Amino acid sequence: MSTTRQPRPGDLGPEPDDAGPTAAPSGGRTRTLALSGASGVVPLARDFTRQALYDWGWLPAANADRRAAAEDVLLVVSELVTNACLHADGPDGLLVSCAAKVLRVEVTDRGTGRPAPRTPHRAGRPGGHGMFIVQRLCLDWGVVHRTGATGKTVWAELAAPV
Repeated sequence: MSTTRQPRPGDLGPEPDDAGPTAAPSGGRTRTLALSGASGVVPLARDFTRQALYDWGWLPAANADRRAAAEDVLLVVSELVTNACLHADGPDGLLVSCAAKVLRVEVTDRGTGRPAPRTPHRAGRPGGHGMFIVQRLCLDWGVVHRTGATGKTVWAELAAPV
């Protein structure tokens, strides 16, 4: 799990602009949601993602493994959007895309910081678990800062259920 890995060729499309994220795995399905100025963005983002998972056949889940995979996606969306709310004056946009074996979540905001899991991680301490959760659930994750503008996209990739 890396926060500094350079994106693989094809990971990123054109540079994100103020309209929200634009990157997605090629050959898959993509949904975007503008969140700038919206209220209740965490449940809004979860509901939006849940509907995409229904449309893409992840839900209703046929078995416990598929249900867990869908819940992991919803948890990662919640954590990334919450981090944008707490540390970057709120998210600008959400992108959820699904290719054959990978689901990618991107949250774009105007913040300049770089999220990182709190180390050492202490399970009993309140707060500060979001990026640790993302790191544990995802195949990979990272941050892409905008060139020539304030802001970044925090992305995470999860394995599609088998």
